[in-house]
Amino acid sequence: MCAKSFKSTNNFAESEISDGMTLTIERMTEAHLPEVMPIEREVFAPGWSEEAFRNDLRNPAALYLILRVDGKIVAYAGMWLVVDEAHITNVAVKPEYRGRNFAKRLIHRLLSIARERGCVKAILEVRVSNTPAQKLYEKFGFRPVAIRPKYYDNTEDALIMWLEGLDTPEYEATLRAIEQEFCPAK
Repeated sequence: MCAKSFKSTNNFAESEISDGMTLTIERMTEAHLPEVMPIEREVFAPGWSEEAFRNDLRNPAALYLILRVDGKIVAYAGMWLVVDEAHITNVAVKPEYRGRNFAKRLIHRLLSIARERGCVKAILEVRVSNTPAQKLYEKFGFRPVAIRPKYYDNTEDALIMWLEGLDTPEYEATLRAIEQEFCPAK
């Protein structure tokens, strides 16, 4: 079951009932950091500092979303919007909540917002060892274009992935098809 129960007009907050859980996606604020930081440390050890998040949350070019399950933050994602490009900076899901399409929902929402804001392309970096994330990004149309040596903790390479045509009707159809995977029509 996937029934929308609320969608705000600010293009950020939305809630729905899915498989008996209330899922809410909303814009991240500094008030969310006490719940976000343990996820950051668990998923990306050591990850970004709280000050790095605070700086980004104050940056008008940055946008971060949280995903709550029954009121508890279990995932977040962020991006920078620079001219006509969206740069996805982080996507994190608590390990015990993986496999429920939460990362897919957040990426979908970020890319939808990027389209609304006039972006035509998107970029991200992902660990070369993180093949599940790479497969998810490929589903959204990202393609590998280069390697950034020793990007993570000066030890692991990053795969740079690129998406073009974010503004096209074809990509809008791609987003609609992906949305149907986690919220099928009745």
